[in-house]
Amino acid sequence: MTPGKSRWLAAAQLGLVSSTFSTLLSQVTAAQLGRDPLVDWMTVAAIPAREAVLSSDPTASAVAIGIAFHQWADFSWALVFFGLLGRWTEKLHPAAIAGFAVPWAVLTSATEWFVLVPLFPFWQPIFTLQQPYWIGLLVHLSSALMYPLFAWLRWPAGQAPPTSAVRFAQRWTVGAGCVLAVSATMGLADALALPFPLISGNVDDDQRYIRHMTTHHQQGIELAQLAIARARAPHLRALAALMVASQSGENRIFTRWWDGWFTEPLPVCTTEERETMPGYLTPSQMAEASKATGNEFDAVFVRLMSLHHAGAIQMADAEWHSGGDPRLRVMAHAIRHEQQGEIALMNNVEGIEAVRGATRNMFGNNLQF
Repeated sequence: MTPGKSRWLAAAQLGLVSSTFSTLLSQVTAAQLGRDPLVDWMTVAAIPAREAVLSSDPTASAVAIGIAFHQWADFSWALVFFGLLGRWTEKLHPAAIAGFAVPWAVLTSATEWFVLVPLFPFWQPIFTLQQPYWIGLLVHLSSALMYPLFAWLRWPAGQAPPTSAVRFAQRWTVGAGCVLAVSATMGLADALALPFPLISGNVDDDQRYIRHMTTHHQQGIELAQLAIARARAPHLRALAALMVASQSGENRIFTRWWDGWFTEPLPVCTTEERETMPGYLTPSQMAEASKATGNEFDAVFVRLMSLHHAGAIQMADAEWHSGGDPRLRVMAHAIRHEQQGEIALMNNVEGIEAVRGATRNMFGNNLQF
């Protein structure tokens, strides 16, 4: 019988397969969870490349850096599982390996989110404060679910013996391909404003939430664009660019969902609605930001954007606890987390305090305004 490959070579090949699969699956399913994948890749790129890659419109280079860094991380975890731990894992049946997918995804995603990225070695709080933990968990799970292929990859192409382990891995590969194809089809439908029908316990409340959050984001984008041009502190300019990118992407998703769920165009909020909307700045407050100069602008921006974010967090928290469509609720949870994190980032929170704050933000609205 033809000898199998070394476990390290097979682990490396598996790392390429698993990281590519998770990249593709993340790309095609992101919008269905209320995520703009290009903004998420740019945020990942800020881990190795720092704030220099952040822009109001994610660049091709930032997206490429983010994808490459993600794939390197997934590749490395595959080497750990089947290389460093291969003395034990290489003997496992693919079904047993599949059973380890969830605990392994929890371990690896938590290690990155709580330790490796915000503390050592990268000391980058943006990722943990801006993206809730469950996003990384899902990405790591999609990668770990490809690990059962190891039993097949251990053999040269076309020379794998017809064992139960190899047959299981082959069937698993077909299943993974089907999952990717179905996900891509759903992602394309979502991109064409043909999402899965609305599943809501209160359609009127969901409509109101979309209208209000879209309008709220539009003002937030306007304020952040002022900071991109006028903030003195480099970290505020970079963070403002990320705010524009995030909220613009979220508004595009809101608009596509509205167009797919409802027949009438997305209505503009009335003056009365804007006046009672939590955190929506008054004309005099926006004028204050527009007129602020020099070092004064930074303090004004942080104060007003914090108030503005607090309102969005309040609305998102209400939607998260509502009986609305699950996609809107999941997206609201992410908005609540991201905007609390951005308030912390405006105030230079980092290190262990960033981890503590991000952990608290996962479970509720922790602002006192």
